[in-house]
Amino acid sequence: MAIRNVVQVGDDVLRQKCFAVEEFDERLHALLDDMKETVKAEQGAGLAAPQVGVLRRLAVVDVDEGYFELINPVIVQQKGEQTGWEGCLSVRGKSGLVSRPMKVKVTYQDRYGEKHLLQAKGFFARAVCHELDHLDGILYVDKATELQRD
Repeated sequence: MAIRNVVQVGDDVLRQKCFAVEEFDERLHALLDDMKETVKAEQGAGLAAPQVGVLRRLAVVDVDEGYFELINPVIVQQKGEQTGWEGCLSVRGKSGLVSRPMKVKVTYQDRYGEKHLLQAKGFFARAVCHELDHLDGILYVDKATELQRD
């Protein structure tokens, strides 16, 4: 396992749409292990593959509800709304006021290709939506109604 460099805003990789993960092999497992170590070292709530320079549809989320690896995730249902401040490991020194769903249901695969359904609410839902946006080249600053320097 290794701590990876987190790509910063301005790098084109953060604005590209990611490709589906098709091979659930040791390379994928190593990437996921590195992302877990990186998000913990950075004390973040999540990390998406493009943030470490990899254009694949996968993200990790590390919140009070636990640690989750989401591969080829798709939001299949969302309810309600919440507005709150967000930051990002790829946009250092700033935070923004962003509206997100209060609850989401997400289908995804695990590191072995098995399919799962995740239900998240509150901050957990916010973190999942934030990371899934990265997979489509969207940053929270694109959705923020207000920005501030930390």
